[in-house]
Amino acid sequence: MNTIIDSDIESLLSDNKKFRISGKKFLVTGGAGFLGSWLCDILIAKNAKVHCIDNLSSGRAENIKHLLSNKSFVFKKHDITKTPINLKPDYIFHLASRPSPDDYLNNEIQTIDTNTEGTRKILELTRKTGAKLLFTSTSEVYGEATVFPTPETYYGNVNPSGPRACYDESKRLCESLCMAYYRTYGINLRIVRLFNTYGPRLRGDGTYGRALSRFIWQSINNKNITIWGNGKQTRSFCYITDMINGLMASLLINKTKGETFNLGNPKETRIIDLANTIVDITNSKSKFKYLPMPDNDPRRRIPKITKAKQLIDFKPRVKLDKGLAKTINWQLDSN
Repeated sequence: MNTIIDSDIESLLSDNKKFRISGKKFLVTGGAGFLGSWLCDILIAKNAKVHCIDNLSSGRAENIKHLLSNKSFVFKKHDITKTPINLKPDYIFHLASRPSPDDYLNNEIQTIDTNTEGTRKILELTRKTGAKLLFTSTSEVYGEATVFPTPETYYGNVNPSGPRACYDESKRLCESLCMAYYRTYGINLRIVRLFNTYGPRLRGDGTYGRALSRFIWQSINNKNITIWGNGKQTRSFCYITDMINGLMASLLINKTKGETFNLGNPKETRIIDLANTIVDITNSKSKFKYLPMPDNDPRRRIPKITKAKQLIDFKPRVKLDKGLAKTINWQLDSN
């Protein structure tokens, strides 16, 4: 692996000493993706047994190739909307989805199917095996929020027939499915609503690139930085190690059962400021190119994380400038 990733995995091992999972069986859906591959890394580093499933529609085989020789790691290319998974895990991280707007806008029906049919199959697996399940939802369930920082009690302001609805509304339905299974069958479930996460392995290419990763790719290649609207819209960026710590605790701490809560960095950043910071760090010659704001693109994103603090003592530690420097150096080393 890359030295930056190696260092971050060592940090994660230190942060997660209290979780004794050696020999436990984990299923990670979407395990070749950005978040999923990091989870596979820390789980294997802690001597767990990992079954990684991904259809590689947005995940990348190279994210997990270093794990393939490990006897405790199994990868299967599989579409979770198809045949059921024949496995009896102790724990399930369910991350399989198409999270990049440009990608899901080009694959609306597949996005809906993966989120809904895929999640239904994972819920059935959880019911039959008694596994402990974490479902990764999204800040997108809030739509164009009107309360900031946004708490879990905010029910959302989503356009159900807009272009982003294939992702937003199918994730909202997934939450409904999850809670219906929880109330009906008593499965061991928790839902986490993830806000923007970044770090090494976040794709910046083609339709998969989101603002932060796209800005990095554009800046190190001295391409125009493409900014939607005037750049005054905001997001809250959480570095990968902080998010992985949050995900691990969310699944492994018992008092999260039946709970829904936000995970993310509560510091708000304007997109134009993010672009300027990346250009400065990379000493890029890139110029800004402003494009029309996409339909229903949220103007602000900032999580209220009081509940996560209470449940799992969640406290993001990595500041944006440090996390960006790591992410940029990883990208440079990967070129």
